[in-house]
This record gives sequence, C-alpha cells and structure tokens, in this order.
Amino acid sequence: MSKNYITPGGFKKLQDEYDFLKKQERPRITRLVAWAASLGDRSENADYIYGKKRLREIDRRMRFLSKRINEAEVIDPQKLENSKVQFGATVILEDDAGNERKVSIVGVDETAARLGRVSWQSPLGKALLGKEVGDVIEVRAPGGLTEYELKEFKYLEILIEEFQYDGPGESQSR
Repeated sequence: MSKNYITPGGFKKLQDEYDFLKKQERPRITRLVAWAASLGDRSENADYIYGKKRLREIDRRMRFLSKRINEAEVIDPQKLENSKVQFGATVILEDDAGNERKVSIVGVDETAARLGRVSWQSPLGKALLGKEVGDVIEVRAPGGLTEYELKEFKYLEILIEEFQYDGPGESQSR
C-alpha cells in the first residue's frame, strides 16, 4: 500500500468535498428521489432515474474520499528543513535552454500541472526526491528525455484552491 502524502491544504479540500456531499448534496438528492417516487410510475420518471444514478455517484465518490482521508499522512512543508528535496519542496529548475521552471512536490490528490504542482509519484517528482542544489535531473516523460539543473528549493506553504461545487456530476475546484 502506497502512502497518501498530502499537504494541509489538500487534506482540507478532500474533507470539504466529503462534508459537502454528506451534509448537502446527498440529502438534497435523497429528497428529490423520495418526491419522484411518490409520483407513482418510476420506470419513465426522469427525476427518479437521474436521482438514483446521482446517489450512486455520490456514494462512490464519498467512499473514495473517505479512503483517501483515512490513508492520508498530512505533511506541512513549512515545518520541514532538509538539505535534500523531499515531499513539500518548491523547486526551481533550469533546462538546457536556460528556461526556469518552478514546481512544488505535492500529493496525488492535489496535482495541477498548470499551477506548477506535481505529484511526488510523477516522473518529475520521483526524479527530484533526494536531490540537492546543483544536481542534474533527467526526466523521462512521454515527450522524451529532458534534463534540468536543480537551482534552488525551499519549503513554503503550498496554496491549494478551496473545494467548490459547480453543479451536478463531478465537483471541481477553483
């Protein structure tokens, strides 16, 4: 079983989504299904059919979130000090062309490549773990082999957007 390392912000986001589904969304859909069932014929009742499907989706997501929360090992990067890169580090890399890239190493539940958050289990995350300033990192990704030099790293607060529900189906964050 793999560890579920996560930052405090990522953990809060998982808890907030679970709480929302349990306390707001599931009761709302349960009321909708009960109302639809009271109308009689359920075989062609779209509210009933959709509601039952949505309840299954909610229950599946809640089981997933509960498992991730129970397995979580919360690590606060601000409380870390190390001479080598580990989970929670924010690093500055430089490629062969002199372009700099800043990434933070986070848990699998809080990755967002466009925001510079990479999983500690991703090819880049794995390549960075245990490295020191000045080390050259080779990353084999779908686009081929890329080399970076580790210019700097710090342990800072990693901001994770708050959970926000955007309507039926999958919930999203901003």
